[in-house]
Order: sequence, then C-alpha cells, then structure tokens
Amino acid sequence: MSAICRYPVPALADLPDDVRQRILDVQEKAGFVPNVFLALARRPDEFRAFLAYHDALLLRESGLSKGEREMIIVATSAANSCLYCVVAHGAILRVYEKAPRLADQIATNYRKADITPRQRAMLDFAVKVCLNSAEVGESDYGALHAHGFSDEDIWDICSITALFGLSNRLANTISLRPNDEFYLLGRVPRAKA
Repeated sequence: MSAICRYPVPALADLPDDVRQRILDVQEKAGFVPNVFLALARRPDEFRAFLAYHDALLLRESGLSKGEREMIIVATSAANSCLYCVVAHGAILRVYEKAPRLADQIATNYRKADITPRQRAMLDFAVKVCLNSAEVGESDYGALHAHGFSDEDIWDICSITALFGLSNRLANTISLRPNDEFYLLGRVPRAKA
C-alpha cells in the first residue's frame, strides 16, 4: 500500500493524550481512522486548531443542514481538485442525505445535481467564494436572501468554503490519499459488527 501522504505520520503512542484520544474516538465511531487525522497529528497544535474551527463550523446549530454543509465542502473541494476532500466528504454527504449518487453529481457538476433551487443558490455562492471571492457583492447576498438564507447562514457558507480551501490546498500539496473505506461508505450497507 502507498503512504497516506508525502510526510511520515506519527505512531498513536507518540501523540499527546488529547490528540490520541480524539483519533481513537473517531476510529470507534467510523470503524477506521481517516488519513487526515494521522497527517495533521504530526503537528499537534495545528491538529487542535484545525479541528476546533472545523467543529465550530460543522457541529454548531445553523440554518444549514449537515448535508448542506457537506454539499458545500464537496462542491468547493471539486473546484479545487482536492481528491481527498471530495472522496471523504462525498462519503459523509451520501450518509447524511441517504443518496448514493448525490456526491458524485455535486463533485462533477453541481448545477446538474438532484438538489433544490435553494441548494443550487447556496452552491453558486460557495463556488464563487472559492474561486472569485473578490467579486462577491450585494447581488450575491440578495440572491441568497431570496432563498431564505440569513446573514448568519451566509457567514457559515463563506466560512466552510474558506476552511476547506485551506484543507484542500494542504491535502493537495501533501498528496493526502483518501482511505479505501470512504469509496463505498454511503453506497453499500455498512457491515454489522
């Protein structure tokens, strides 16, 4: 098997207790350790900071559903050609939405995906933030308000896009490989333990 990225990853036993415990918690819930956790763990302070911002955005109460947040990640990660994030978050999107084809549709061309007009407007904005944030203006806010998004929802769309812009660039640069488990997650029934 190829390395998970171009940098060596630390052994769990060598990690600070809180970092090791976070990884073990994820492993218990998912059944495997996503490679991003191992790659980021080589720098514990950055691991903690990244996951703190990730959790603040993706685990908080919001006008965006968990599935919509993952749609943003998949669409913008596709725009940034980030294999790891498209595959990993595509799996999470499939699970949340119980839609085995949706992540592929969004990653390939969200404009043709089986999503609502509201979600299309959300992704139009997210991709604009991703590729041309300097061009965002009042008309973009107006289009989102017309679909019922609040200013706080728009902040969330922007922040999720920005965080995953960082994640996409890091994952691409270090050649982070998606775990094999992600490819089937949400496509086939999970094996019973």
